[in-house]
Amino acid sequence: MTMAATDSHPMIIQGGMGIAVSGWELARAVAGMGHLGVVSGTSIDSVLVRRLQDGDLGGHVRRAMEKFPIQQVATDVLERYFLPEGREEGAPYRPIPMYRQVVSRAKEQLTIIASFVEVTLAKEGHDGLVGVNLLTKVQMPNLHTLYGAMLAGVDYVLMGAGIPKEIPGVLDRLALHEPASIRLDVEGAQRGEEYLLDFDPMVHWEGLTPPDLRRPYFLPIIASNALATMMVRKANGRVDGFIIEAPTAGGHNAPPRERGVTNHRGEPVYGERDVVDLDAIGELGLPFWLAGGSGTPEGLRYALDSGAHGIQVGTLFAYCQESGLGKEVRGEVLRAARAGAVDVLTDGVASPTGFPFKVVQLEDSLSDEAVYQKRDRVCDLGYLRTAYRRDDGRVDYRCPAEPVDTYVKKGGTVQGTEGKKCLCNALMADIGMGQKRDDGVTEPHLLTSGDGLLMLGQFLGDREDYSARDVIEHLEAGLALESRSSSPVAAKLG
Repeated sequence: MTMAATDSHPMIIQGGMGIAVSGWELARAVAGMGHLGVVSGTSIDSVLVRRLQDGDLGGHVRRAMEKFPIQQVATDVLERYFLPEGREEGAPYRPIPMYRQVVSRAKEQLTIIASFVEVTLAKEGHDGLVGVNLLTKVQMPNLHTLYGAMLAGVDYVLMGAGIPKEIPGVLDRLALHEPASIRLDVEGAQRGEEYLLDFDPMVHWEGLTPPDLRRPYFLPIIASNALATMMVRKANGRVDGFIIEAPTAGGHNAPPRERGVTNHRGEPVYGERDVVDLDAIGELGLPFWLAGGSGTPEGLRYALDSGAHGIQVGTLFAYCQESGLGKEVRGEVLRAARAGAVDVLTDGVASPTGFPFKVVQLEDSLSDEAVYQKRDRVCDLGYLRTAYRRDDGRVDYRCPAEPVDTYVKKGGTVQGTEGKKCLCNALMADIGMGQKRDDGVTEPHLLTSGDGLLMLGQFLGDREDYSARDVIEHLEAGLALESRSSSPVAAKLG
């Protein structure tokens, strides 16, 4: 096992956004310019099979699958899901089994090859660095997703939305193709009960010799000094740095220290206690990057002046030409940004995870109350389901965004379902892969962005569109700026 092949860390990290918003095309573009391109590993098995069912335009997925070291797996996946002419008009996507504590070998392999494909495509045509972003909260697919990314030579692993203290040790073991486990959070577990997610890579090789792997760098995404210190002291392996995420970042945010306080829009209120002490972070002796409100030339200059290695940027990259967002959704936001008519709400209840979630306010999306109320509740992707202990001791799964009666029968409460939105289906719709239902209706989307979206119109100027290169050149202008004495994020929180 060797270290990832890089002598220095990148200055700019492209955020790992949504489901395939940070897809391989965006990550490849950023990595090719000397910074860290990041693919989203969330729901990557569903992304793969839907691309195949849409005919794999350009043949990119199949090209990457030809490089997968277990070719029988590639053959099986193609036979099961690939439609050369794409789906018939109006036809739904063929579903795949939802994750559970224990899944079939075929399910593991589907996730492994999906992750491999995404990273392989992102690494094509350059010698730059590529990372994969995962949510700690989405526990059940993570071991298989990590292994597939490592088979493709991923350079960095980024993880937020939870406390990923078991992941450094997992990376150590997977780099040696050794069995790895993480604890499965099970609601209602009794004292002394431990539930594990186990994965043995070698069961998939069956006589083949697995390749040598590099252990990627590991960067947890955190929002407090205490969590940074805990990760350094208690993680089961090496932590290589931190991404310090402010509550202005898109997607899921850490809840504020002071609970129950909201503003006039019902948004959770963040204050001085939520501002991370960068001097204390620096004392840990590890590189760190600032995220959330830092995606500007001034933000980059401030980060460097504060001792950070650089910044992580999501929102600007999310709407560039290489983004995985569907053409119609991206165009709608760009037009609204030019008109100064974009709005982002920090929704404290929308996400089934319980974390605050940034939501772009758009008509015809789940942010529209009428659209939300009209949608029939269904849970058929299940990435955000929570494991719980039944009265008979068995493990089952529930999600507060599933049908209310179903959730209540599983021991949940009606109150727990109020305002919950199906992020799994909505985020697939963001990238043009919304499921077609029996009534002919396509799943509505729900878009997330950081507060930086409010400045997108200013960045656009007279342009109607822009590229990842435009974003990089804009940010690098910060290297020529004079030092800034205060953080715009801290100023906003204060």
